[in-house]
Amino acid sequence: MPLVTLREVLAPAMADGYAVAGLVVLGWEDALAFVEAAEAERAPVILQAGPACRAHTPLPVLAAMFRTLGERSSVPVVAHLDHARSAEECRQAIDAGFTSVMFDGSRLPLDRNIEETAAVVHLASAAGVPVEGEIGFVGYAEGERSRGTDPEEARRFARETGVAAMAISVGNVHLQRDASGGIDLARLRAIEAATDVPLVIHGGSGIPAAMRRELATTSRICKFNVGTELRVAFGGALRRVLAERPNEFDRIAILRGVIPALCDAAREVLRSLHCEGRA
Repeated sequence: MPLVTLREVLAPAMADGYAVAGLVVLGWEDALAFVEAAEAERAPVILQAGPACRAHTPLPVLAAMFRTLGERSSVPVVAHLDHARSAEECRQAIDAGFTSVMFDGSRLPLDRNIEETAAVVHLASAAGVPVEGEIGFVGYAEGERSRGTDPEEARRFARETGVAAMAISVGNVHLQRDASGGIDLARLRAIEAATDVPLVIHGGSGIPAAMRRELATTSRICKFNVGTELRVAFGGALRRVLAERPNEFDRIAILRGVIPALCDAAREVLRSLHCEGRA
């Protein structure tokens, strides 16, 4: 089917008590595995191109790849630009065919974050593309520290920007390799009381699967970004393939051997969000 927008998958998730997975793509093999996982689970899926991916592969190539996978798929697929730092990058992604963009102004002062996010929303609305923004700052496991989302700032951000989804900082962190993290439920509930915009958790790999499922079914968190745990699964599968086939030299054969394990790992992520059977 044709690619769908972020709004088209988040609205039913909000209404029916589940969340959609934003799966971080680094190349063809993981994008293919993620769509195969979504089809196996009959779940919608968001294919995400983050800064590292875009530094390696041009946006038009990624857009064509996502579009090809979406058109071949029987489940809804969103092509999402993750962590764009400028309106120009968002414009380029929209022109290339992305159906969702995230403008990340979380390092900016509040007023400027609101101003620049609202400008991206205005730009994207002309093409019918929803925008995800971020309020507060989601830090990194071995880097910048998080700044928790202030509920009143979240209220103002949602009202003044018109974003379709709002990434928040409630204890989640990027690039956490083990699922030992937690969520500040009091802060989350205060944010939910302040706004009805669908909420997004970045750094979903650090949240235990059982907690992800509980949050997906009992909160306004409608999207979990998951990348690190899938990259770990990819690396482990690649090492096994190389160990089992020490004389294999063809990169296509090597990488094709990784896809089944990566598909299985992605299916576990989808089930943890209670989104199986929703497509």
